[in-house]
Amino acid sequence: QMQLVESGGGSVQAGGSLTLSCVASRGSLSSMSSMAWFREAPEKEREGVAVISSGGGIIYYADSVKGRFTISRDSDKNTLYLQMNGLKPEDTAMYYCAAGTFYTERNWYLTEKYRYWGQGTQVTVSS
Repeated sequence: QMQLVESGGGSVQAGGSLTLSCVASRGSLSSMSSMAWFREAPEKEREGVAVISSGGGIIYYADSVKGRFTISRDSDKNTLYLQMNGLKPEDTAMYYCAAGTFYTERNWYLTEKYRYWGQGTQVTVSS
């Protein structure tokens, strides 16, 4: 079974930057055709932030983060990354790493498509 562990969360001021990492402590990310970041704020539904296909050929971002966040993956380090720039208070949420074996497509943001999830890392942005 895949085991994912997120890290890199923390508290920053608006306009700041933060880099999240997701390491597969068990299993290989190379076998996952779709790797994504989701986030969940209090009293809000879990929403897709970004997704990347194996090899990085296909990438999708939520409109709310497009131009500010960058998703990438490193097969050698067995790690998924999310570089977040220009952070806003509305970005405050628990961020989760997710992995799936489906072909990356337009409906990538559906949570039921992913088989494996990390425990999450908290990101707090103050104004």
